Amino acid sequence: MSATPPPKALTGEPRPAPTGTTAHDGALGWLRALGPRGRRAFGGAFGGYALDSYDYFTLPLTMVALSAYFNLNSGQTGLLTTVTLVVSAVGGALAGVLADRVGRVKALLVTVVTYAVFTVACGFAPTYETLLVFRALQGLGFGGEWAVGAILVAEYASARHRGRTLGAVQSAWAVGWALAVIVYTMIFSLVDDGLAWRVMFWTGALPALLVVWVRRSVRDAPQAAAARERSAHRGSFAAIFRPDRPGRAGLLRTTLFAVLLSTGVQGGYYTLATWVPTYLKTERELSVVGTGGYLTFLISGAFIGYLTGGWLTDRLGRRRNIWLFALLSAVCVLAYANIPSGANTLVLVLGFPLGFCMSAIFSGFGSYLSELYPTAVRGTGQGFTYNTGRAVGAVFPTTVGFLADGWGVGGALVFGAIGYGLAALALLGLPETRGKELQ
Repeated sequence: MSATPPPKALTGEPRPAPTGTTAHDGALGWLRALGPRGRRAFGGAFGGYALDSYDYFTLPLTMVALSAYFNLNSGQTGLLTTVTLVVSAVGGALAGVLADRVGRVKALLVTVVTYAVFTVACGFAPTYETLLVFRALQGLGFGGEWAVGAILVAEYASARHRGRTLGAVQSAWAVGWALAVIVYTMIFSLVDDGLAWRVMFWTGALPALLVVWVRRSVRDAPQAAAARERSAHRGSFAAIFRPDRPGRAGLLRTTLFAVLLSTGVQGGYYTLATWVPTYLKTERELSVVGTGGYLTFLISGAFIGYLTGGWLTDRLGRRRNIWLFALLSAVCVLAYANIPSGANTLVLVLGFPLGFCMSAIFSGFGSYLSELYPTAVRGTGQGFTYNTGRAVGAVFPTTVGFLADGWGVGGALVFGAIGYGLAALALLGLPETRGKELQ
């Protein structure tokens, strides 16, 4: 009697299941397993997320120059980040619904165009209030890109490789971050600060090049698109808040705990992403070039952390990976924020494990949130939970901004460790999904 073959990944391309040593094994087996269409989808999602990261970091890197130009206090500069993240919840939720109703690729294009246009607009802002509005509108696109791109790739990936595949997509954030630091270092070394911050925002037009390629080359996973079209509840907010009833499983519990998980992880992360550049320049008194050098260690750790976390997500499971790095991230934050004055070499060294841990915890998010929701509301569920968590977590960097005037930026950074504790608690209400096929 012949064995029943395992379910295929949603690639629309038949291929045999891996047995023994196959082309799908090895360091890049996850990439080969995607097939040609899946690899193009991966390229679109990777590029979109890298440029999403680049456009986001135009603000933290220029924060000191902005503060001087508009005469802002720490609370006002922190509010720029908070507004971006709060509005990103709206953008993420809308993009998720759009992805379920019109398709992943079309929604991806809308998000990329939105965040690119309003990042460039920030460079023309004549007042702080105008900058605040433009940054909020940038958040609409910023909020939706990751969720849509992650779902697009998840529906091509096999259950066996999904953690590594989505971890690789997540690593694009470090690539975009590194590119932003390189451009920042060049611009602020050559141009006066009063103009340099505007030039930095104007470079946010780069995503326009990606849009042209995605329109021509990337398509939704065929079987996922067909399943989505058959559903009567596509893109329904009501569906992700439906409680359990006799004879019908609901998603309310999943949605609430997934929001709490996203809040904790992103509260901790954005506290660091927003304030570490300012911490290095003001309290560590580093130059522009010096800040860039220290951030190189942090970003290198982040890139390796994304890839390692993706591998561990497949080996340990989604929940264990997040638990492990929630603990390690909290320890690293506390250590980094309490380095004695004058010990800048230690700041340099600790930047690597800090970047590693705070990024590795994200690697499982793309696969985990995709697996928690059925195809018809996968975009809605993932877009809502991830970005609502981001919006609530935005309270953390603003709190640090207000505390910084009394505690100093370094002292206030410890507040980010609280977020990682919330993430660990949230996992108590969520199931393990490793090995789940997205049918």
